Amino acid sequence: MDFEEIIRKRTAVRKFSTKKIEKEKLDKILEAGRLAPTAKNIQPIKIYVVDTQIGLSKIDKATRCRYGAQTVLIICGNTNEAYHKGDYTTYEMDSCIVATHMMLEATNVGVDNIWIELFDENVLRSEFEIPSKLVPVCLLPLGYKDTDCPVNPLHKIRKNISELVEYK
Repeated sequence: MDFEEIIRKRTAVRKFSTKKIEKEKLDKILEAGRLAPTAKNIQPIKIYVVDTQIGLSKIDKATRCRYGAQTVLIICGNTNEAYHKGDYTTYEMDSCIVATHMMLEATNVGVDNIWIELFDENVLRSEFEIPSKLVPVCLLPLGYKDTDCPVNPLHKIRKNISELVEYK
């Protein structure tokens, strides 16, 4: 798939089938995250792959937004390693860039996904023993949309480019 097709095709999926992702595809998705740019190339990221029933039940304790996905990535930023400038740190921005790269690669290899920021951080920390230096930034449920998955009604609604871009 070419890049323009990927960015136009990628949409949030809110109902996944029970089909598991092939290891080769998951590896490509994770590699895209590894290759993503981060501030000063520090790569202050930790990605937890959750794909067991026990792990998925832990995810379900933290969010209602797994939507039946059989694999969920927990993307965390390392606040100790991230670039700092004064009171600003890049852990969240770096984590978002990594997650975006993985979402786009997932779409490229035919794996559906959704970005989730609605979760209980304390539950994730407790259930997965996430150390305090790591901050869960988002969840990325991955899989194949179910045959009766509703179409995302907001997918094609976009502001006009003139509302977003201003030349100076």
